[in-house]
Amino acid sequence: MRAGGGFGLGVSFFLIVVVLVPFGVGPQSVLLAKIAPGMLWLGALLACLLSLDRILALDWEDGSLDLLATSPLPMEGVVSVKALAHWVTTGLPLVAVTPVLGLLLSLPEAGYKWLIISLFVGTPALSVIGTFGAALTVGLKRGGLLLSLLVLPLYVPTLIFGAEVARRGADGFDTTTPLLMLAGITCGTIALLPFASAAVLRVNLR
Repeated sequence: MRAGGGFGLGVSFFLIVVVLVPFGVGPQSVLLAKIAPGMLWLGALLACLLSLDRILALDWEDGSLDLLATSPLPMEGVVSVKALAHWVTTGLPLVAVTPVLGLLLSLPEAGYKWLIISLFVGTPALSVIGTFGAALTVGLKRGGLLLSLLVLPLYVPTLIFGAEVARRGADGFDTTTPLLMLAGITCGTIALLPFASAAVLRVNLR
């Protein structure tokens, strides 16, 4: 089964976003350190968003989805594997390069651990939600724009709590509450959205 995202595409976009931030807000290290957690999380979110239309579109175009629908593997399993493939090829590399990009934004030393933890916990939710959006828009012409409009509002809670974990960690405050909320969002999406995505795909494949 094909991977849903592009390894180099997401990482390259993430790098471009982070490199451009100092040009937009200025080189002041104090200001960069203050906005670093939020900007790194926003960059990761946009990088994930960039590759969402690849999750199911290619399989739809060549008829692979029809074959998968008749395979012994339930459609929920197909959707889960596609979401996992997207996370492994897009979300996980973003987590890996975050420490390097944090240096460019003068991220406080205390914030590295919590930024990595928050991205590791939160990015799976981005992939699962994105797979749900891809299932809703699969087969539509110019579905990429509609996919972004559908998915972005669903990404907001993950962005809020993920950035809050990194921000509190960088400032030396307790991160328990936002981290639990972030983990709850991820667990909820993993538990529920594969079933919703599978149901939508069954309708689209009729």
